[in-house]
Amino acid sequence: MSNYSIRDLEQLSGIKAHTLRIWEQRYNIIAPKRTDTNIRLYDDQDLKLVLNISLLKEHGYKISEISKMTSDELNAEVMTISDRKLSYPDQIHALTISMIDLDEERFEKIISTNILQFGFENTMIHIIYPFLSRIGTLWVTGSIGPAQEHFITNLIRQKVIVAIDGQVVKQLPTSKKFLLFLPEGELHEMGLLFANYIIRARNHKVVYLGQSLPFNEIEFAYKLHKPDYIFTAITSVPSSNDVQPYVDKLAANFPQSTILLTGYQVVGQDIQPSENTILINKIEDLMQLAAH
Repeated sequence: MSNYSIRDLEQLSGIKAHTLRIWEQRYNIIAPKRTDTNIRLYDDQDLKLVLNISLLKEHGYKISEISKMTSDELNAEVMTISDRKLSYPDQIHALTISMIDLDEERFEKIISTNILQFGFENTMIHIIYPFLSRIGTLWVTGSIGPAQEHFITNLIRQKVIVAIDGQVVKQLPTSKKFLLFLPEGELHEMGLLFANYIIRARNHKVVYLGQSLPFNEIEFAYKLHKPDYIFTAITSVPSSNDVQPYVDKLAANFPQSTILLTGYQVVGQDIQPSENTILINKIEDLMQLAAH
């Protein structure tokens, strides 16, 4: 069972903390626990309730109506709405609930329906990425437990690997070679896997080296493959003080390649790229680069 602050609920549901407090006082619709210092704490069931209320409100229900519903009635209304085509924000809510409940069947239904309708790439960009971004800070702070994190990331990882396995890459005269890796100690592979898919979908060759690669192994692969581009994501490793030296080392040691950098410790940070380094601030940047 996870614990959430009122700010966590605001981030996950899109409902302002001030509004949640008003609902609590006026409608008694949610009853948080309190710490010894009187700080509100919410559990998984509270989060599910708020997400379901958010879904109903987005579909025209008034809070005064929702507050009079029993738990079964509220769930029935949510299921009725869920059987229709949901907007992207609604589907992100639904994914969050499937994560809380460790509900693989619900996750599969949401993702498979979207892949069939919009394609794998659009599903990742418009649903999976915003979902991972929304809950990412909660993983870092520990508001979401390891079981829930591992459950959802492994399911998404399986989808990406299956999609990559189904790709047929045509080598064209314009095809480039990309070397993909994560720094030693870095294990957050989701973005790297999707970058692999994006690049291959545009008929480029990928040398995929995966997680936690020592620097001397990057040097070995560089000499062997002479890639046009080297792509990496710096999320938690190296530490913030060591990111700039690491970036400089990549640029200096691999001067014949263009270094592509992304990740939490790069995007929006005070990183000074070298002449042969490009910062990938969003996935669309990589898509645009790989399209040429």
